[in-house]
Amino acid sequence: MAVLTLLSRTATRRGARALGIATASVALAVGTAGNAFACEISDFTAAAVCEEGEGVITVTDVDPGGARATVTVYLVGKDADEKVGEQVVTGSEKGTTITFATDWKPRAEYRIHVRAEPSLDEDIEPNLVTPDTPCAPEESPTPTPTPTPTPTPTPPPTPTPTPTPTPTPTDVPSGTPSPSGSGSGTPVPSPSVPAPVPTPSESTAPALPVPVPSGLPSPAGGSHLAETGASSGTGLIAGAAAALVVVGGGAVFLGLRRRGAGGR
Repeated sequence: MAVLTLLSRTATRRGARALGIATASVALAVGTAGNAFACEISDFTAAAVCEEGEGVITVTDVDPGGARATVTVYLVGKDADEKVGEQVVTGSEKGTTITFATDWKPRAEYRIHVRAEPSLDEDIEPNLVTPDTPCAPEESPTPTPTPTPTPTPTPPPTPTPTPTPTPTPTDVPSGTPSPSGSGSGTPVPSPSVPAPVPTPSESTAPALPVPVPSGLPSPAGGSHLAETGASSGTGLIAGAAAALVVVGGGAVFLGLRRRGAGGR
């Protein structure tokens, strides 16, 4: 009986050990499987790229276990971070990429945060800094051409009429060369104007012959009176003739008055 009891106890102990070993093996297998399905922050990468001239941020999850994770992108600011967007990604062995459309500026800084079950809640380190060159160069505004002012035509100055000097008539003495002559130096004599001879009326008697003073040639001779030209005696003769005409006219007038007085 004692031998049977000892054998029974030994078998019980061996069975308990075997059960403990099996339980530990199962727990180890479950733990290993859990670690295989869990993702790490090192599985995620971010980049700032350009697509069709627009800036975007891409996040790639390389996770062979295919765990689901939530990715949130923030624009780092001076006072607070600005949320750009949030998406859920399921990792793969080749990598799964999600895209956040944001027209990033050069040298901008973004923070990417990842949450995944059971215990992942971290940021991708370091923060993402965008390149120095933008995706599309900023178009400088075309300067508006300044209109050229049209010059106003200036009317030509009105010429001031110059007054024409009126020539002052100058008595030209007889025998003096005319200023407008041809410059030959020959004097042009002025024509002598004879004194007017009074015309006797119809009732007067015929004029008596005018006595000719001694020393003067008779008009009947007519040699000097008929002369014209620039002889030295022409002016003297003309003056004497005019004086004789005046004297003769006065004598006729006196004679007629005396006749009239005698007839009364």
